[in-house]
Amino acid sequence: MSSSQLTLNLVEGSVRFSFPPSAARELQTALAGLMSSLKATAAQATPGGRATPQKPMEYQYTGDVFLEIFCNPNIWASPFAAKVLITLRDDRIRLTTEAELSRLVEDINQYLEQND
Repeated sequence: MSSSQLTLNLVEGSVRFSFPPSAARELQTALAGLMSSLKATAAQATPGGRATPQKPMEYQYTGDVFLEIFCNPNIWASPFAAKVLITLRDDRIRLTTEAELSRLVEDINQYLEQND
């Protein structure tokens, strides 16, 4: 199976790896759900009030590499402030870092525009 190269822009630097468009669409769907959770949390936030806890988002892909993206929407004030934890590994290297959620969404959308 041939995969295109996805570039993720991190807080500092970027990483590029093989990633199929079908997996990118699944990730795009997971990120849309996360954005909805973050918006719901932000909308419920009132001074002195308690928001309904939202489920964390955990996305995993296994192919040429293992990619895991995790975000707890309950700790971020808005979707634009949110960051995600990224783990990318294969048999030779492991990278664990964070990225801005809004930038990750842009990277996935751009990748799909170029590869769909």
